[in-house]
Amino acid sequence: MFKLYNRLKIIYQLQLIDDQLDELEELRGDLPKTVKVLEDKINSLKEDIANMEKEQKESLKKRNRNELEVEKLSENQKKFKSQLYQVRNNKEYDALTKEIDHTEDQIKKLTAENDSLADLSKSLTVQIEDIKPSLDELKQELKENKADLKEIVKANEKEEAKLRSNRKKIESEVKKPDISAYMRIRKAKKGKAVATIKRSACSGCHNVVPSQRQLEIRQNNKLYLCEYCGRILVSNEIAESAKE
Repeated sequence: MFKLYNRLKIIYQLQLIDDQLDELEELRGDLPKTVKVLEDKINSLKEDIANMEKEQKESLKKRNRNELEVEKLSENQKKFKSQLYQVRNNKEYDALTKEIDHTEDQIKKLTAENDSLADLSKSLTVQIEDIKPSLDELKQELKENKADLKEIVKANEKEEAKLRSNRKKIESEVKKPDISAYMRIRKAKKGKAVATIKRSACSGCHNVVPSQRQLEIRQNNKLYLCEYCGRILVSNEIAESAKE
């Protein structure tokens, strides 16, 4: 019985420390969430800019390759045109004019593609320039929120460090099945995994605990869960002992 008494006491002590840590977390308000949202937005915009700049670089490479190809085709076209004066029959003439026309079509196609790529690059530049002011504003907002958060954290860092140290020590004394159950219930019940009985009701959900079950809980010889909310129920004796 003594072992179970201590087991229940330790679980409740863990809840008391977590309550204090939760209060410190609440002092930070929405700042941690705001900082995270701002960081995500900034990273998203940076990624957008990086992708657009990459697209611009690829566009420039493609344009350079096209220009080299146009130069090559233009040289070939000059050669074909000069050969027109040396043809000996209609067959050779038709073959050369066909090559000249084909080369001309390729030059026009590559030139048109380069015009489109140049327009794309200009459009991307405009988009990047439009994004930058928003990015700068978000960075400034993030800087201010981080500063506010840092100030709050600094004001409570000693107390928080002490609480976390105590929590680590207490948690090491809790049995693995108990800590697993505690953390699972804590997550499901917004931080409150352990409850006491107040005015014959569970302090967590305020539903009435049957008299027989109250008597059993006061005996401190078994771990009971509230049949309504699933929280671990401990006697007032355990609760008072844990606070000492």
